[in-house]
Order: sequence, then C-alpha cells, then structure tokens
Amino acid sequence: MTNKHFTDYGISAPILRTLEGLGYTEPTEVQEKVIPLALAKTDVTVKSQTGSGKTAAFGIPLCELVEWEENKPQALVLTPTRELADQVKEDITNIGRFKRIKAAAVYGKQPFAYQQAELKQKCHIVVGTPGRVLDHLERGTLNIDRIEYLVLDEADEMLNMGFIEQVEAIIQKLPKQRTTMLFSATLPENVANLQRKYMNNPQHVEIASTETLTDQIEHSLYTVSEQQKFSLLQNVTVVENPDSCIIFCRTKDNVDYVVDELEKHDYTVDKLHGGMMQEDRFAVMNEFKRGEFRYLVATDVAARGIDIDSITHVINYDIPLEKESYVHRAGRTGRAGKKGKAITFVTPHEEKFLREIESFIGFEIPQKLAPSTEEVREARDAFQAKLESRPQLKKNKNEQVNKDILKLYFNGGKKKKLRAVDFVGTLTSIPGVTAEDIGIIKIQDTVTYIDILNGKGPMVLKAMKEKTVKGKTLKVHKANK
Repeated sequence: MTNKHFTDYGISAPILRTLEGLGYTEPTEVQEKVIPLALAKTDVTVKSQTGSGKTAAFGIPLCELVEWEENKPQALVLTPTRELADQVKEDITNIGRFKRIKAAAVYGKQPFAYQQAELKQKCHIVVGTPGRVLDHLERGTLNIDRIEYLVLDEADEMLNMGFIEQVEAIIQKLPKQRTTMLFSATLPENVANLQRKYMNNPQHVEIASTETLTDQIEHSLYTVSEQQKFSLLQNVTVVENPDSCIIFCRTKDNVDYVVDELEKHDYTVDKLHGGMMQEDRFAVMNEFKRGEFRYLVATDVAARGIDIDSITHVINYDIPLEKESYVHRAGRTGRAGKKGKAITFVTPHEEKFLREIESFIGFEIPQKLAPSTEEVREARDAFQAKLESRPQLKKNKNEQVNKDILKLYFNGGKKKKLRAVDFVGTLTSIPGVTAEDIGIIKIQDTVTYIDILNGKGPMVLKAMKEKTVKGKTLKVHKANK
C-alpha cells in the first residue's frame, strides 16, 4: 500500500472534501501513478485491470483541471457501454460535487432531444459511447471547441466491440492541442496503433494485472458436458454459498434459461443482457448493487460498468470466446482489496478457448472435481439458510457525500429569462447562505433544479417560499430524485 495521500498532489479543497466524504483514504497504485501525470497535462497510456480505481485516476484530475466558469465542455470521456458511461458520469459528478462540476452522459437508447437539451446547459465533462457521441458531433449538438482532455476508457473493449472507426472519427474532429489518456485492461495491437496515431509521447503506466488476478482471486475450472451444466451450477452454488455472484453466459437465450431455472429453485436472481430496455438494465444494476438479490445472470454487457466492491464469486457458465473477456469477467470480483473466486465451466470441445485464455493470463487454471453428493448434502442447510435470509442492503458509497445536499425544484427557467446568476443572487440574500452552499444549477426551459449543500436545504426551501427570483414568484419544493 502506498504512503501517499491525496493532499500530496496540490488538489484543491473542494475536491479533497469530496474524496474524504466518499471514503477515499489514500490513492491506489494506479491513482498514485496517473494523477500527477494527468495534473501535469501529460498524455498517458495505462494498462490496468478493472477494479484498480482507474475511474478516480482520471476523474480526480479532470475535476481539478476544468474551469468552472467555462460553459462549454472541456473534457470528453469515451466508454464502450451505456452502463459504464452512466457509472463514470455519476463518479465524476460526485468527485466534483463541491466544485459544482457538471457532467453529462450521452448514449443510445435514450432520447436524443433530452441529451441535446442537457448539452445546451453549462457542461464541463461529457461521458458517452462512441456511436452517440459521433451522432451529436455530426448534428452539431455537442460543442468541442474547448475540449482539452480526452479519456479513452476500457479502450480494448471499445475496439473489441467494433467502435474503432467511430473512435477515430471522433478523435479527428477534436482540437489537436489536448491531453489524451488511454486506459485498457489489455493492450492489443489495435489499441497500440491508436496510441501511436493520436497521442503525444505518452507516459506508460502498467499495474501488474496478473498479480492482481492471482493475489486477490482464486481461480478454478470444471470440465462438464453442456447437458450437465445447470446441475453443476446448482451444486457449486450450494457448496460455495456466495454472498453476491455474477453468472456469465454467452447469449441472452442462455441468460433467460439459467434465470428461469434458478427461479424455480427459489434463488434470489435477476438478469442483465443487451436485449433489455435501458431503464430496466439500470434498475437491475442498482438493485444488485444494493444487494436486493444475490445472483445476477448476465452477458458480457455487464462486465462493464459494475462497480461493486463485494461480489464474492464470478461463475463463467459459458467460457468466454475472447481471451480478454476472461480478465474483464474475473475482474468483477476481488475488488477493493477483498478476496474473490472466479469459477469457469468448460465443455470438452472448448479446450481451445481455455488454452488461449491460460496463455493470455500466464497461468493454468486449476482443475477441480465436481462437488460430491456428500459435500452438497453437508452444505445444503447453510445454503438454504442464506437463501431464505433477507440480504443486508448495502449503502451507496455516495450517500455520505450527498446526505447534506437537498435538490430544489423551481417552476421557472429559460423561458422566464432566468439565469444562474439570478438564482445565486436571491439565494445568497438569505441570511447564513453563501455561494459555497449552492451546488449544481440546472436551468431548463420551464424548470430549474438547484443543489443546496452543507445541510442548508431545508432552511433555503423555507426562505424561498417568501422570496422572488428576478421579481418573479416561483413555486419551490424538494425535487423528486
């Protein structure tokens, strides 16, 4: 563990205050190496396994470097999936909370007009998937004149998913004078090419992923016929009795089958795959994070954007066909210094994929015999007890930061010619309220949302019932989340 502290990097007080509230005590290895380079506006290529704290490694410097006064976006973060875009946006919003950093997420399957309206607002950092970002660029709804920082997050996965042409098209439209940061769990040739073409003498940071894979995660392998897989899954889950487990399948049909079968046996289970509506995917993710069910059955779409410290087991019901996917799946467990288990089922005709994975990760995955009838019988009572117990719901790591924040709704916006300065002037006229107590202000056509910080929300809400903004009487109440 490093002896460095976030105070060693010259980070401003509002960011340090948030980091303390989020429970960031001292930097992880990737944060210790990347933050000083990023703050110095140096291009950097980072090879780091998921779960190493890399979002904060670029999120902290971005929040520090962007200028609050500038209305146009100053940083662009590209991610492979909608889930990850949303997660990164949330993390950046929380890190920049007390500096009033505004981040927006843009991705497919969400109304374009809603995103367009959000991008018209003051916006410091934009996070998005390549397809939707390019769409906004081509329609002229995303202003990139002031972009100074580009982050390519999970670059290998982005290119694996066929986004290379879109990523290059985006980069070619951006200002040439910028700082570029590339993060990737693996560095295949197409990622290396991207770096050579579009980065300026990048510094290389490598966090030993294999060491993390073996130090924190216990790997095991079962050889099984396709017909016996579900029976083996039942026996393995009984014996292992996980607190929180992701079961990976290759297809959504397999996901549906496994979920249906587990539900018949009273498992607390839900699913995640690309065929679901986006709002359903987000709802499932949030419920799983809170611990409302123990088993999530998913396709690889879920190997991105799940930032949960306490997943105890990953089970590859179907072995991944892409060797890199093994690293990404296994990386869902063994996070934040905790131990985890990665268990893989392989059928006799899938040996080729197994050999490729083992060659790639640099070690052989230990073979295990299927649990015996006796082992399953002995473990059954403890498994059943956990199955029937109510899971202890986890607290969101952002709750501490957000607990003193109240979001207020006002029924007036741009159409009433209201500006942020009008609201700030009125709010700071309330005794005991200063500009430091006012967080993100989001002015839309007919409504405005304002974060009131430092526990002063109830006082402001009461006072604003009697006040006008720019001479206009507005309805004000606590905003719905």
